[in-house]
Amino acid sequence: MKPSLVLKMGQQLTMTPQLQQAIRLLQLSTLDLQQEIQEALESNPMLERQEDGDDFDNSDPMADGAESASPAPSKEESYQETTPTVDNLEDGEWGERIPNELPVDTAWEDIYQTSASSLPSNDDDEWDFTTRTSSGESLQSHLLWQLNLAPMSDKDRLIAATLIDCINNDGYLEETLEEVTESFDPELDIELDEVEVVLHRIQQFEPAGIGARDLRECLLLQLRQLPASTPWLAETQRVVSDYLELLGSRDYAQLMRRTKLKEDELRQVIDLIQRLNPRPGSQIESSEPEYVVPDVIVRKHNDRWLVELNQEAMPRLRVNPQYAGFVKRADSSADNTFMRNQLQEARWFIKSLQSRNETLMKVATQIVEHQRGFLDYGDEAMKPLVLHDIAEAVGMHESTISRVTTQKFMHTPRGIYELKYFFSSHVSTSEGGECSSTAIRAIIKKLVAAENAKKPLSDSKIAGLLEAQGIQVARRTVAKYRESLGIAPSSERKRLM
Repeated sequence: MKPSLVLKMGQQLTMTPQLQQAIRLLQLSTLDLQQEIQEALESNPMLERQEDGDDFDNSDPMADGAESASPAPSKEESYQETTPTVDNLEDGEWGERIPNELPVDTAWEDIYQTSASSLPSNDDDEWDFTTRTSSGESLQSHLLWQLNLAPMSDKDRLIAATLIDCINNDGYLEETLEEVTESFDPELDIELDEVEVVLHRIQQFEPAGIGARDLRECLLLQLRQLPASTPWLAETQRVVSDYLELLGSRDYAQLMRRTKLKEDELRQVIDLIQRLNPRPGSQIESSEPEYVVPDVIVRKHNDRWLVELNQEAMPRLRVNPQYAGFVKRADSSADNTFMRNQLQEARWFIKSLQSRNETLMKVATQIVEHQRGFLDYGDEAMKPLVLHDIAEAVGMHESTISRVTTQKFMHTPRGIYELKYFFSSHVSTSEGGECSSTAIRAIIKKLVAAENAKKPLSDSKIAGLLEAQGIQVARRTVAKYRESLGIAPSSERKRLM
């Protein structure tokens, strides 16, 4: 083979750096976008935030014929011309010009904004400042704090600290007492009885039921801390101790025969059990609250739904006019080349942000246009919607719509929803129409809420009720929707009236 020159023609899709940057910014969430903007501000001196009230000329600072305006007098100069100084005031005149109470620049409320709901009222004796202002603590640190207040020997304190480390987030002891005993150094000579005694002391800590080894012990620990005058306390302890399996299977007939309790009495016992917490460790919240910042705000004005971007979540950027004025057109030095590149990147970044906002606005507007029924009447009026419908309406590809709707949130009068929430598959109706899966879930939730607790609706019965409304849904589909809503099967929903 010998080398030769061959001329070929072909088409190739090439993504420019500007397009890659626009796509990357498009799929970022609000928090990620703010972090990206902060990094761009720190790395590019040509970029700066445009604060509210800034009067900025958006004309190109490198345009021909740009003239510099005459500088305005500074505040110091104007102040010195109109304000008398100490030297030109006589003694009596100085005392007359200064009032007794000088006005302050700001008020207390302007700096320290407080909420009326977070402040204690006159009759609120249980208000705790630390619970409202402190960050979350872990369950182990909460138990160790109580351990430090309990009088114990050094040996028992070591055992207690080890047991606390074995308690999971739900408040249960994950290791057996034998395994805990074997974990100590043999030289300490710690017996199983000692570990059990220390465990009983930990089980007296708060929250009630902590350190239990199973659900039965957890509930009994909480019942033992109730006052002795609590109605039906003895009967409840007996049911939890001996017949917890029957209660879990909801075999009320067998439970009444064994406990010799009537239906009304058993209902009182069950009500007392339902007031207990099967996961006592969940009362101690260790994680910080997570807040969702909406990207789009939807509100109704004059019977019209208005869509607007959340300006607080969209920081405005601009090119620094002073630094941009230093760039020279015919200068090819290293400094001028660096500044020119930074200026071009700043313009690309601002343009990409504008493109992201415009695309998000178009998609959100089309979603609101399709889902007006949901905004007016709720989930049952949700219409079927897929990415192809929005892509066809705005003239974009489905992949672009998918990027726009991922991790983007819309604030509506009904709550804050991710844009993905408004997309759902459809189910055919008997009249030839379509019903969205979200609307079917809402109907199932409504039917279960209104069912007879003694005879809960089975999946087949729910499917029959939906078919009576013209919605053709199979039983397995109803089961899938029910599980997605977190609704238990009919056998587990059965309860006494």
